[in-house]
Formats: sequence, C-alpha cells, structure tokens
Amino acid sequence: MLPILYQDDHLIVVNKPPGQVVHASRMAANAPEPTMKILRNQIDAWVYPVHRLDSKTSGALVFALNKEVQAQLNATFQASEVYKKYLAIVRGYTEDEGLIDYALKNLNGKVQEATTAYKTICKSEIPLAFGKHDSSRYTLVALYPSTGRYHQLRKHMAHIFHPIIGDRPHGCNKQNRLFKEEFGMIEMMLHAEELGFTHPITKEKILITAECYPEFARMKKALSLNASM
Repeated sequence: MLPILYQDDHLIVVNKPPGQVVHASRMAANAPEPTMKILRNQIDAWVYPVHRLDSKTSGALVFALNKEVQAQLNATFQASEVYKKYLAIVRGYTEDEGLIDYALKNLNGKVQEATTAYKTICKSEIPLAFGKHDSSRYTLVALYPSTGRYHQLRKHMAHIFHPIIGDRPHGCNKQNRLFKEEFGMIEMMLHAEELGFTHPITKEKILITAECYPEFARMKKALSLNASM
C-alpha cells in the first residue's frame, strides 16, 4: 500500500518508496511493479502521471485523476510554478547556502538551463576512516530546484563536489562502497520532502509534506545528522 498524502476528486499525492519507478518503460523493464499501477489497483481508479521522480528518489509524487487536471498540472510543473524541497545526505561540508546555476544536457543531448538553491541543515564528522583520512564528513542539505531536468539534483551536487550518498552513476563509487560495507546501505539518500502548488480546480494553495522512509532516517541517525529544519 502506498502512503496517500492528499486526495480529492481531482488529484492524489503519494509518498513514493525508493527503488520504485513511476511508470513502466523499456528502460526499466526489470524494475518492480510501477507506482502508477500499484496506485491504480489501490484506489480502483485510473491515474495520470503529472511529474516524475527517478526510481532511486523517494517522496511526494502527484497523479491526476482525469486528463484535464493532468494537462493543467503538467503546465504548472513545466512553468516552474511549483515549490519543491528535497532532503539529501551528501559527502563533505556544503556552504551554509548557495545557488547552483549549471546547464545540463537531456537524454537527447540538448543543453537546458538548470538551477538549484540549497541550504545546509546540519553537518557531522564521524570516526569512519576513508582514504587517507581518519574521519568522514557529511551534510544534510535542503535542495530547492527551480527547474526539473533529468537527474538535476544528482548532477548539480556532483558538480559542486558534494555528491549524494548512494548515487550511481553521478556520485562517488568509493563512498557508495564504503556505505554498503559499513552500514549495509544500498539506497540513494535523496527524498522529495515538500511539494507546493496551486490546486488547478479550487485554486487553493496546497503544501504536501512526505515523511522520510526508514532507511533515510536510519542513515541520518547513524551519521549524527538529526537536526530538523
């Protein structure tokens, strides 16, 4: 059963688990059952995807309950009129806050503008040897993308040399291997925590909050990244 965060006659928002694709595709032929199919069976109604989270990312995901609402919400997302807040655990210490303005190529090779603001929530240094260092540093960071490019947050954090833990292929394979060996962790530490938008029918301001899944919470605790924002 998918956790339902919001539902009315026009749309539904769920908390997507990590490791689950949004819908079936040739690129994910061997993936577990898609979120869209699970939700259709769960609520016994047809649902229409509005936006996407890649399979490794968990968190708030919106579906429309008819094609008209889907079209309106698609336009809202494409116009970047949506508030998005993600949580990520990254390698090293980030600045207190910053803006990443770095264009990215899409799957067809087209270069597109891409911007992500970030704000540090808390930092930690733990006695975990890595390379020539006796300890390791990590940051829990809030990410606020104003565009929605393919793997944007993953690529942007790698670009500023603070890759997201568990990210493949954009992250640090040595760190990922360390986390697998030390913590038995194979998931990616990226979670879509908040989503805000104007309801296409009622015009209400909707703000959705999605609780982190257990593995993200476990790693926050293990790395002493327990501050909240």
